[in-house]
Amino acid sequence: MSGDARTVRAGRRTVEVRRPDKVLFPAAPGREQAGGAHGDRQYTKGDLAEYYRSVARFMLPHLRGRPLMLERHPDGLDGPVFMQKNTPEHYPGWITRVEVAKEDGTVTHTVCDDAATLVYLADQACLTPHRWLSRAPGVERPDRMVFDLDPAGGDFEAVRTAARLTGGLLGELGLPAALMTTGSRGLHVIVPLDGRLGFDPVREFARDVAGLLAARHPDRFTTAARKKDRGDRLYLDVQRNGYAQTAVAPYAVRARPGAPVAVPLSWDQLDDPALGPRRWTIADAADQARTRPWADVPGRGRSLGPARRRLDALLG
Repeated sequence: MSGDARTVRAGRRTVEVRRPDKVLFPAAPGREQAGGAHGDRQYTKGDLAEYYRSVARFMLPHLRGRPLMLERHPDGLDGPVFMQKNTPEHYPGWITRVEVAKEDGTVTHTVCDDAATLVYLADQACLTPHRWLSRAPGVERPDRMVFDLDPAGGDFEAVRTAARLTGGLLGELGLPAALMTTGSRGLHVIVPLDGRLGFDPVREFARDVAGLLAARHPDRFTTAARKKDRGDRLYLDVQRNGYAQTAVAPYAVRARPGAPVAVPLSWDQLDDPALGPRRWTIADAADQARTRPWADVPGRGRSLGPARRRLDALLG
């Protein structure tokens, strides 16, 4: 091991983290981030690797088998960003890959199946893994449906309201849902599916749910894709429910000052006055993970068939 590298034991492998003292998240004295995270502490590549090692057992069930888009910041937040789809040839052979179709051919995505891969990606300055909503080999059939609740400004109370109403409507349709901070601006409401349908009917279902919510609460919500058409209404974004689209993975670090993390929540936590989209950082997200906030979410995804019939009846 050279003087500017550190070895990290991750599962059955030892991974070298080069330049562990390199600052990826510079300190920003006195700057408090939306939702509770603070930007007055710096974090290094070594901190990032240790965080992902510590949270691996909670994060890996949400990553295994899924193609990833890797958001890399080799020079930290102040440097350029690379959104990496194709797996470089120099990645170790023990890292899983999956080849998927794209419009003009194929692309070979990285898949994170173990803790060593998480640490290796941290060494590559991958701050944020963005996951597909489907798994190999059935990449054309999603097993997750995501509603991205995106506020017009910094009004997190509007996000709380949207989450409650979205979860309530999904409950009317017989669909259990999970809640997650994005580590950025809003919340995700996530529905586990059985993976039997393709992306088009799943996205159509999500679009109809969002449309019904907007029709019920036209002053609060909108499905308008263009920002100029939204006004001060919260955007119910369902565009992630498409082939090759991605969503931030649970427990992923975001490229924001203070190193906030996308963190699963229990529905009871929605009432916590301290809650915000950046409530947790790499300093304490593992503590939240240990509370098992999604313990009540069914392990098996639901079929959309019965829910589609209930939704059609509500739509009239």
